[in-house]
This record gives sequence, C-alpha cells and structure tokens, in this order.
Amino acid sequence: MDSSSSSRRVVVTGLGVVTSLGHDVDSFWASLVAGKCGIDRVSLFDPSELASQIGAEVRNWEAAQHMDPKEARRNDRYTHFGFVAAKQAFKDAGLDMGKEDGDRVGVMIGSGIGGMYTYESQLKVLAERGPRKVSPFTIPSLIGNMCSGLFAIEIGARGPNFGVVSACATGTHALGEAAHAIRRGDVDVMVAGGSEAAITPFAYASFCAMKAMSTRNTEPARASRPFDRGRDGFIMGEGAGVLVLESYEHAMARGARIYCELAGYAATCDAYHITQPDPEGKGLSMAMKRALASAGTAPEQIEYINAHGTSTPYNDKFETLAIKKVFGDHARTVAISSTKSMTGHLLGAAGGIESVICVKTLQTQTIAPTINLEDPDPDCDLDYVPNVARPAKVKTVLSNNLGFGGQNAAVVFRSV
Repeated sequence: MDSSSSSRRVVVTGLGVVTSLGHDVDSFWASLVAGKCGIDRVSLFDPSELASQIGAEVRNWEAAQHMDPKEARRNDRYTHFGFVAAKQAFKDAGLDMGKEDGDRVGVMIGSGIGGMYTYESQLKVLAERGPRKVSPFTIPSLIGNMCSGLFAIEIGARGPNFGVVSACATGTHALGEAAHAIRRGDVDVMVAGGSEAAITPFAYASFCAMKAMSTRNTEPARASRPFDRGRDGFIMGEGAGVLVLESYEHAMARGARIYCELAGYAATCDAYHITQPDPEGKGLSMAMKRALASAGTAPEQIEYINAHGTSTPYNDKFETLAIKKVFGDHARTVAISSTKSMTGHLLGAAGGIESVICVKTLQTQTIAPTINLEDPDPDCDLDYVPNVARPAKVKTVLSNNLGFGGQNAAVVFRSV
C-alpha cells in the first residue's frame, strides 16, 4: 500500500471476534476495558507434565451452536473460531450477498499453525487403530486455508481467497494484503483476519521445549505481564478476529456504517534469526515507518499503539527500542498497550483481534490497558497505559505484530 498504489480508500465496516474474554465483540470489549484476564489453567487437556500449564482458552464453546453441526464435525477448532468470527463481521457490516457480485467479494483468514487438533487426533488414530481409521476429512480440516474456503462457500464469495501464514504476524498480514486487493481494484469487499486453536499437547510441548512460555502456573491471571521486569514468557491464547474491509466508494454507495479507515500497511523481515527479533529493531522499525508513509501519516499523529507485547524478555525490550527509533521524542507521549496481558498470545490470530481492538479504540475513545505492569523493566520505559483503561482523544492508531522467521507487520487505522 505504497504511494504509487491506487487511490482507492479502504474502510472497516464489520467486526467479529471469538476469544477467551467473550464470544462476540461487545462482551470482549467490555471485558478488555475492565482489565479482565482470560488466562487460567488449561482444561482442554491434562497439562500437568508440562512446564507451562496455563492458557487463554475459549470456554463454554460449542461450535455446533454457531454453524452447521455437520460442518462443525468435519472441521478443526481453528476453522470454527474463524468461521464464526467471520459470520459476526459479515452480519455487523450489513452485507447482503443477494445484492453483491460474488466475483467482487473475497476472503483472507490466515492461521499461523492451522488444524493442530486434527493433526494430533488423527495421528493418534493412525498409531492406535491403523490407517483405515484415519478420517477422510483430515487433510481439508488441518490445512491453513480451509477457514477462508469454508466461509467463501457459505456466502458465495468468488474473489481472492487464501490463507496467509507468517506465524504471529499472520492476522495483520492478512488484513494488509486484503486491503491491497481492494486498492488494486480486484474486489470491493474482503473478509479478513486470523484464527488459531493451538492449545494442544504437542503445541505446548514444542513451545515449552523452546522455553518460550511462562511458567507462572500458580498465578494464571498475573502471568502475562508485558514490559514488566518479572515477565518470563508468553501465554498461549486461542480464538479469532475478523474484519470486513471495503472500498470507501462501495461502502458509501450501499449506505454502510463505517468504523474507520485502514489507511496504511507494511510488511518486512528482520533477516536476522529464526525465532529472536533483531536486537536493534531494524525490521520492525522499518515496518512502522513504511506503514506510516503509506498512510500519509507523520509519527506525531499516532495517538495509540497496540504493541505486539508478548511478555517475553526479548520482544518487549526490542519492540520498545523500535518504537523509540520511529517516534523519537513522541515515543514518550504516545499511549501504548499490550492487550496480550489479558487475551494471551493468539499467534496467527493476534493481529486480527488486535486490529478489532484498534477499531474499538477509535470508536469508543477508550484505550485498553496493559494489566500486570507492576514493576516496569528499566529497558521498557514508555507509557504502556498500566493496569487501568484510559479515556483519550484518538484519531489515528497503529498496531504491530512480529512472527518467527523474522516477519514484521504494521497497520494504521484512522477515523474517517
């Protein structure tokens, strides 16, 4: 979305989420602003042998209550979350496919890991019962593009459709690339975001082997503490965040309610290390600079940043450094928060739900806090909106996400 691209403006007209803090946008936002934490001991499996035993699960969830029971049985938990969040967003946008050209509507819902439940359960079937008992729905259920495909079938969207995969930057990349498709004139509407359901034994064992996850098992609600001196790793979350994007002209022509504009986007790579961020913040700072440039926005115009803020020692320190590089003196005055302190880290869905948070920040003029920030790390010395939500006059916001492999994504939203 650089200065040479089409002048078509991209706006947000629909929001949908499924998270540990609520199965819809209103309940999710109310919990977030209240500083509630969705992290507790893992109940989806017995975590007692693992170093990390806590997570932000979507509880009291029955997919068959939200989608066709047959499709629910045939698809993975990550697809359930993304499909339902997409249905919410589509309804919120007030779109009627009877009045739309299906060729001009696309879907781009990414996942960093895809169908981990299916992968693990069917491997167990193979080992215990043999190859003839493996489900014929295994492959379509576990692959990372299935959520996009299933929702396109649901609404009859024949435009661009695929699943973005860039680890924890997936959701933001999906939104940015969807916006590109609209700007290019390929489509008028895109349903985009991220979905993840990786609270499984194999995923946990793998992340624990990397020593990436918090082991503060006796204090689940206090375990995710971005920018705090006592942080010791991320906490897995699950769920989905999906937005409906449209060209401004299309939204106006149908009389849609417009939340805000998706004004800027950029993607970069650290080209430094497979799991650790660049210690000088080069890739992330470049992503932020390019996103601002693509939006035609000066750093001083950003009033809020939803930080990646994973509660890991490396990320929070280096993200703070990158923000200082980009924003200079303004870094000391811009409000920043990591909502992962409440939602946990949703991996490929993080950018989706955090973009919803940015849109709600603009709509409500309220900044959600960073909870559990009790003893700030001296290397993390900016305004992270500690512990309590804050009313603020906000017109332009930015969201960051980083992923293993060195992927970086930044997106800018502003009031219309």
